[in-house]
Amino acid sequence: MVADHTRAPVLEALLDYRRSGRLSFTPPGHKQARGADPAVREILGDAVFLGDVLASGGLDDRLMRGRVLQRAEELMADAVHAEHTFFTTCGSSLSVKAAMLAVAGPHEKLLIGRDAHKSVASGLVLSGIEPVWVDPRWDAERHLAHPPSADDFERAFAAHPDAKGALITSPTPYGACADLRSVAEVCHRRGVPLIVDEAWGAHLPFHPDLPSWAMDAGADICVTSIHKMGSGLEQGSVFHLRGDLVTPALLKTRADLLGTTSPSVLIYAGLDGWRRQMALRGRKIMDGALELCGLVRSGIEEIDGLHVNDRDDFCGPGLADDFDPLPVVIDVTGLGITGYRAADWLREHRNVDAHLTDHRRIGAQITHGDDRETAAELLAALKDLSAAAPDLDPGPGVEVPEPSELRMAQELLPRDAFFGPAQDVPASEAAGRIAAEIITPYPPGIPAVLPGERLTEPVLRYLVGGRAAGMNLPDPSDPGLSTVRVVADAG
Repeated sequence: MVADHTRAPVLEALLDYRRSGRLSFTPPGHKQARGADPAVREILGDAVFLGDVLASGGLDDRLMRGRVLQRAEELMADAVHAEHTFFTTCGSSLSVKAAMLAVAGPHEKLLIGRDAHKSVASGLVLSGIEPVWVDPRWDAERHLAHPPSADDFERAFAAHPDAKGALITSPTPYGACADLRSVAEVCHRRGVPLIVDEAWGAHLPFHPDLPSWAMDAGADICVTSIHKMGSGLEQGSVFHLRGDLVTPALLKTRADLLGTTSPSVLIYAGLDGWRRQMALRGRKIMDGALELCGLVRSGIEEIDGLHVNDRDDFCGPGLADDFDPLPVVIDVTGLGITGYRAADWLREHRNVDAHLTDHRRIGAQITHGDDRETAAELLAALKDLSAAAPDLDPGPGVEVPEPSELRMAQELLPRDAFFGPAQDVPASEAAGRIAAEIITPYPPGIPAVLPGERLTEPVLRYLVGGRAAGMNLPDPSDPGLSTVRVVADAG
């Protein structure tokens, strides 16, 4: 049966719900905006409340006999060459945990690139999975990590043949991509699945000039955030499945452990509408985004003190295998300031929000939602930043450790360290102790410290210095990082 991508089952069911004048004596309690605070209605608009209905017993009947959600998921799977797709309204942070739980269980091994997102670390804490860390490829010149190679996973499997599978992040938030087909082949020779955290790759299936996406490259499970590079609402995520190494029923039961029983139909509608948009016009939409991105990149490169990282910077021997140009990662070291200072100045003085920020870069993400007007505003703001930079206080620098110093020994399972007896010690005295918490520079959200790792002086110095320079650390128990939570002494 040929899929009809002109249809949008969730959106159509919402329209039918409104037209029917259905009277609901169920949650949500605002009752189609009637009970919402007038000031809230004025700001949000009634459309938000009118689209906020129950999934079962509202959008569909109580037994979901209309298959509204199932039909929307089937169309999404067809659009991106997956065999099965599942929607979630809890973001890819849930999706990746569900994928991990479907592949490995407590005390079983899973190979994971150490550049994984915080959500993966949280999944380890919740599941009791034993991580076998696969080091990313480190660009010492730019102080930047790229996804591990297929050879890196080959060596890790050779050392840990009992591993139940592998997890890799591609694209990274910086746009660096792995050779997923080769990594999948390494896994499949051993009869185990590959999970790809492709949260930043929702757009990849829709244009041939973009890197290959996970399902086409042979991955078994792929996690995608539609709200990042697509048109979905925040928290809109999908996870896709192919092959027979993980069954759809198993993956669904794992997701049910974590997901809400009150999913947002608004988020479902955003996922459904984005799929229709891209299935019908995705190639044309991405043509425009890529053309605009090229103009933005060229324009930034002409601004004094700025350099846009491109394929020549990110790809090559020992570096990434492929490159997505849309994140537009801008190196600001030529301005003599940090990325933190640059991002703060742009927001305060030009009402421009950069996404990615680190000690030397900012990210100006370009999507199909941008146009020549927004691009011109970005370029004008960056020119103003360049002109203002000589008068800015550069602030504290950040001492980034060498790769060998960034990697710390995993002494305990993350779950055991996180939930075991712990104490807070001064950061100046934490070196040599075993971490009992996650510490994550955000964005991009890749933990520098994981529970169970033995802390080292270089990493602690990097975090303390980074916070002083403007690094965002949202998760340590002490937001000021004057203390660090560590595993309590046995005595």
